[in-house]
Amino acid sequence: MISTYLRLIWAYLQIGLFGFGGGYAMLSLIQGLVVGQEWCPQITNQAFTDIVAISQMTPGPIGINSATYIGYVATGSVWGSIVATLTVVLPPFLLVLYASHFVARHHDSAIIKGAFMGLRPVVVGLIASAALLLMNEENFGSNASEIAKSVSICLAALGTVYFTKIHPIVVIVMAGVVGYLIF
Repeated sequence: MISTYLRLIWAYLQIGLFGFGGGYAMLSLIQGLVVGQEWCPQITNQAFTDIVAISQMTPGPIGINSATYIGYVATGSVWGSIVATLTVVLPPFLLVLYASHFVARHHDSAIIKGAFMGLRPVVVGLIASAALLLMNEENFGSNASEIAKSVSICLAALGTVYFTKIHPIVVIVMAGVVGYLIF
């Protein structure tokens, strides 16, 4: 059991340190470091997809919500949730604390401005990677009919959120109702 906690800590330290761009950008890191690992066999691709869906719908950041859930599943204990949550939060907290002090002192530096210009496209790439990661059989189905229906719901939700002022929560509820009716 201690081995599971140590592996959980190691995985979430890496995720916390290198998860630039927030929760969605962390998803590909979480999948690579947690899904299918021998210390956490319960987290399969299907389970990960479900975790992402639940983490999106519950209040709070997706990275922290998923860490809490995965910590519980990996260890079978609330302590696992606490350890994973603290481990994923502590490195970015310390980095932001130091970085805010550093950037405030050197905000006019060409090096700092250049570093931020380099980080912005990386964040977009990580978020795009998370989107592509979730475009799998578990989310879109395995036959042509399921895939067509799923892609239609996806594109309708994307268009609705992008082109209207309808709140994303309303879009999620509507997509759930549509999914229930057509599947």
